Amino acid sequence: MSQSPLGTSLNTAVPARVRIGQLLLAGLGAFLALGLVGTLAERSGQPWLIGSFGASCVLLFGFPKAPFSRPRNVIGGHLLSSCIGLACLHLLGPGVLPMSLACALALVAMGASDTTHPPAGGNPIIVFMTLADWSFALVPTLAGVLLLTAFAWLYGRALQALRTSG
Repeated sequence: MSQSPLGTSLNTAVPARVRIGQLLLAGLGAFLALGLVGTLAERSGQPWLIGSFGASCVLLFGFPKAPFSRPRNVIGGHLLSSCIGLACLHLLGPGVLPMSLACALALVAMGASDTTHPPAGGNPIIVFMTLADWSFALVPTLAGVLLLTAFAWLYGRALQALRTSG
């Protein structure tokens, strides 16, 4: 069963203002995480962000206890999908069919390795759209997703500490 930002079941009736508070905390987490990674990108001149990270933040902050939000899934799914996209691009060349094959292979590989993270399924498309080189696997994929995942973990711990102390 999926969980909301503060761990309550999404299938139970939650008072409207509690639900709004949960959503605002999830939104704040996503804002802070993407702001951190985006600022790092601006200051370093490195492309630390990709579009699929926005969708990852929906899971990391909105549904932190969901199976797709486990660090193994987030990090493994992004890295695996990017590497498959890169391999297909560099072995088969650009085009709709190699891109489609890369997405299909990423889906299969994530499922087989128990690292399914739906937003990562978009990484092969990003690889093909940008004609990325092999460095894409490290920056933005691995570096960016490690930072987002670490921030989400710290943010979740901070929220938990506030709940237990207050």
